[in-house]
Amino acid sequence: MKRRLFFVFTMLLMAQICRAQTLKTGVLVIGNGNNAIGAGFQSAISGVKTILLLQAREYKLSEMDRNLASGLELDFLHKMRKAKGIKDSLTAVYVDGTSANAVLKSWGDSLKNLTVIRNIKWSRIKRSGNNWNVLLADGRTIKPEVLVNADGSGNVDGAIPLAVKPAETWQDFSYASNLYRNSIAAGYAKGNTTAQFVQLYSLLLPEQENLVLLNRETESMAGGQAAGATAAYAVFFKIKTSLSNLKAIQRELINYKLSLMPFADIPNADSNWQAIQFIGLSGFLKAGIAEGEARFMPDKPVTTAEVKEPIKEFYYKAQIWFDDYKSADMTLGGVLDLVCRVGNKSLETTREEVKKKWGRGYHFKTEFDEARVATRREFAVLVNEYLNPFVVNTDKAGRVLR
Repeated sequence: MKRRLFFVFTMLLMAQICRAQTLKTGVLVIGNGNNAIGAGFQSAISGVKTILLLQAREYKLSEMDRNLASGLELDFLHKMRKAKGIKDSLTAVYVDGTSANAVLKSWGDSLKNLTVIRNIKWSRIKRSGNNWNVLLADGRTIKPEVLVNADGSGNVDGAIPLAVKPAETWQDFSYASNLYRNSIAAGYAKGNTTAQFVQLYSLLLPEQENLVLLNRETESMAGGQAAGATAAYAVFFKIKTSLSNLKAIQRELINYKLSLMPFADIPNADSNWQAIQFIGLSGFLKAGIAEGEARFMPDKPVTTAEVKEPIKEFYYKAQIWFDDYKSADMTLGGVLDLVCRVGNKSLETTREEVKKKWGRGYHFKTEFDEARVATRREFAVLVNEYLNPFVVNTDKAGRVLR
């Protein structure tokens, strides 16, 4: 009898401890769709302790076969192919719920900073200074520094009073303004187009610190990945989300192979993908947008007129160089002279470096000939390496800060 009473007492005590348990974490992601998967996984991969609160037994994936897959979404599709025994990386793979959940569980279990809580509802969300308290239905409390709202039901929206309506997560890619320079994800298929991007500031609200918002109407691993990196940055550097560093977040996402420019003709596997992404962000070479796609056109020759004004916007010295350069086309010799004059480099030394890297380093299939007009691919790689426009800061409107 005594042993039985002791057992009952112990069980009650354990239940009380469980109910009173407080879970502290850097990032809490609420949701179980593509947005939540991208956010939770990327936050953990970026080195921050992360809890992904599913509120259901399984993940619920949305269509992704029309997207320009990159980053975590592309990794997921590779894992799905492997699970189904598909060796061709270009073959479409059917993403069924059972297989997808098995792949995601295995992947999530391998991430040391990620804890997934399944089938537990939250009952209350409230502020704790700039941070959050989230009470769960089982009595536990999660105290995250940053909350990512990736909830597809809209219930979290109702629990957090918002004075300003959140912006659309995804928007049409356009050069009508410079907002594309603030992009932190691209390539989601919306309607009949993949020329879509997410700019950093659409995920944040001025009056809501340490809250990252994803629109529940557009479920995307790419958008989620961008949100996860943004949340992780704030936690890692112990700052408010309003102080997010655009360039640092963009570089983090590029390092994890997420496209920030929706170039349909430059896939992740392209050997010059990173350089073209960086040049795309600068606007030195603008994509052609037609029939729902943004195309970089890497083999097209570069004209002086198309690069003159954007390069002058970034570099004072470029004004003098373009005043002296009279050709209507950017020859390879002209590109080398430009990067050396503006970047204070030796033309002779740079020429020899480029010649050595031309085939094996840059993976160019063309011949090195300074008299030939540079292709957009060649221009992007050379200007990115020797002028590095990505390090030039921009404001929230995408304008260059000098």
